[in-house]
Amino acid sequence: MSNREIPAYYSQWVSSERIPDLLAGRVEAVDDPRWVESGAPSAEVYARWASHICGMACTKMLLEELKGERATLFELLERCREAGGYVVSEAGIKGLYYRPLVQLLRERHALEAEVVEHVGAERLVDWLDQGHRVIASVHPSIRTPEQDPPQRGGHLVYLFGRDESGRLRFHNPSGLPGANQADARLEPSVFGRFFAGRGILVRC
Repeated sequence: MSNREIPAYYSQWVSSERIPDLLAGRVEAVDDPRWVESGAPSAEVYARWASHICGMACTKMLLEELKGERATLFELLERCREAGGYVVSEAGIKGLYYRPLVQLLRERHALEAEVVEHVGAERLVDWLDQGHRVIASVHPSIRTPEQDPPQRGGHLVYLFGRDESGRLRFHNPSGLPGANQADARLEPSVFGRFFAGRGILVRC
């Protein structure tokens, strides 16, 4: 895979350069000057959802790469909510639930998608070497891979290939700018420390 073939990168926060400050609480999502690009109806709605839509950022990257579709984050979010992929209640936002999204990818976009569970990083290697794509559940601290995560899962990244050294290549919707947002690369064994063993496989 040459650099020209790298899928377009999108963050779950439109101003991806602000992610370190957002994570540290130095700035608020409601003040993102580019929030309108998300397709949200207001800055407040964008701010409410931005920390929950890593899966929609991955879906946006997937659909643009494989289908050439350029939907906004909130267009995808609305479709996914209608399918049951997110549930909103007084307790907060729950999701992303994989099966409704898989159904949406299969029925609306004619993609051969399926939920995968209880798999190791070596299976990711096999799938990527076969040309498939994976939206994988990892701990968000994968942005600092030198540290050990407190658990696995809770965040989604978009896996699209391997490099000449055998490292997994992926886009991280909440990665750190200049470090591991677009085309992040990790050895499978390192990735496996953060990987929850589940996600969505899309066969290409």
